[in-house]
Amino acid sequence: MSTTNMTDPAREALGANLVRVRRALLSVSDKAGLIELARTLHEMGVQLISTGGTAKAIADAGLPVTGIETVTGFPEMLDGRVKTLHPKVHGGLLGRRDLTTHTDAMAEHGIEPIDLVCVNLYPFEATVAKPGVTEAEAIEQIDIGGPSMIRSGAKNHASVAVVTDPSQYEDLIADLKANDGCTTLALRKRLAIDAFRRTAAYDAAIATHLDPDPMPSRLTLAYERVESLRYGENPHQQAAVYRTPNAPKGTLVTAKQLHGKALSYNNLNDANATLELCRAMALTAPARVAAVVVKHTNPCGAAVADDARSAVDLAIAGDPMAAFGGILAVSRPIDAAAADRIAAEGSFFEVVIAPSFEPEAAETLMNRWKMVRLLAIGDETPDIRIEHKFLPGGLLVQERDLTVPDPASWTHAAGPKPTVETLAAAGTLETVCRALSSNAVLIGGIDAGSVRLFGAGAGQMDRVASCLGAVRKAGDLAKGAIAVSDAFFPFPDGPQVIIDAGVKTIVHPGGSKRDDETFALCEQHGVTCLTTGIRHFRH
Repeated sequence: MSTTNMTDPAREALGANLVRVRRALLSVSDKAGLIELARTLHEMGVQLISTGGTAKAIADAGLPVTGIETVTGFPEMLDGRVKTLHPKVHGGLLGRRDLTTHTDAMAEHGIEPIDLVCVNLYPFEATVAKPGVTEAEAIEQIDIGGPSMIRSGAKNHASVAVVTDPSQYEDLIADLKANDGCTTLALRKRLAIDAFRRTAAYDAAIATHLDPDPMPSRLTLAYERVESLRYGENPHQQAAVYRTPNAPKGTLVTAKQLHGKALSYNNLNDANATLELCRAMALTAPARVAAVVVKHTNPCGAAVADDARSAVDLAIAGDPMAAFGGILAVSRPIDAAAADRIAAEGSFFEVVIAPSFEPEAAETLMNRWKMVRLLAIGDETPDIRIEHKFLPGGLLVQERDLTVPDPASWTHAAGPKPTVETLAAAGTLETVCRALSSNAVLIGGIDAGSVRLFGAGAGQMDRVASCLGAVRKAGDLAKGAIAVSDAFFPFPDGPQVIIDAGVKTIVHPGGSKRDDETFALCEQHGVTCLTTGIRHFRH
């Protein structure tokens, strides 16, 4: 049944919970969509009240507007710090229309109800994201009146609609038009919830900027939803992807998707592991190109080479069976030659990530697969040093493992002295090992002048099983190769497995009570043993 042209008592009889908007207070930093909203409200007979620059914008559009100073009887003062902090504003927002004591007090003090408040806050987050911003500049962008009005309106959402973002204008206008200038309780409650989330995120941003301690006594995180996902790790699980305000460029949540179907929860999780390892490997060989293939967050192929095509080819060779349906990342732009190798018969990738794609390369990949996701990540490398892992009812926080291997600082514990080439290759492979799920052991080495992964054992309950897995994947390539472990060997049984396979260099953190047994075993077999002193568990 339509409510158009019904009297207010008739609507109440229907239990529609409608509130007619007669007075609206508009005070916004972001003027997008403001005039359209103001004009719609004016055409519905709504009195417009406004402040400062918002009032000027409305007036300049030829719409009648009442300045806030007319309502309060006080001028805006203290450089705009005080303008809406007044009983005639907050009384108009907070007064309950269903309580006679409230309505009588409002009448006695000349307070008129405000049925709609539209406020978006001073751009604090955008201000502090600018390079070189001073603390004084940041503090001036801490909004006081705005959050106060938002909270007042949200608390009294039984009678007041509170709008905090231009993206909400369309729904508000549709609600007003559908209900003859009234708002519904369903909309007001939804807007109130969004309002409290907005002020919480705003305060969190301020606290984080003033005290950048990543592990404070009270940690408040604010994220904004990018999109809902079809499902989570499995079809019966709901999922969504969020990003931090002002998420830095170079992250997956700011990447430009050039082609393919929507990314899934698993795609994003695996893509993050792929991108992180690719960047870390590139740091170990700055003059070369890194390529990584990941399956279920573990690298099944990784290489550094002189050009993108070679790097991709060697990364796929790490485990061609596992690479099929995996996610590929390359540290340099994808050119035509690399695209030809990626698109070769027998290959398939769910996602391909690179700083950019040359036009011919993008066309090749788009023509090869209609659904493959192509992500252009850009040239920026975000400086993110803290990571969070959510637990039911809690949260773990730690510094990210961003250590760049320094083979020159490693201890030569046993066997022949390593060559310069071996040390450099071992540094790259140690980076790959830390990206594997612990317990992790990998075997890799130099292949035609390039460095690549031959095989890995990851996520095992004991280190011997990891050694056996790496040997099985590497096959004959283990002969003369380099093995890396993410933690020490508690017994020499694991090293025995990889030495029997032909490995000639073993790299591990050291620190076991039985390190001497491993060193003696390596010495006996003429195997070089290097200890790094740094463990790289990844759980």
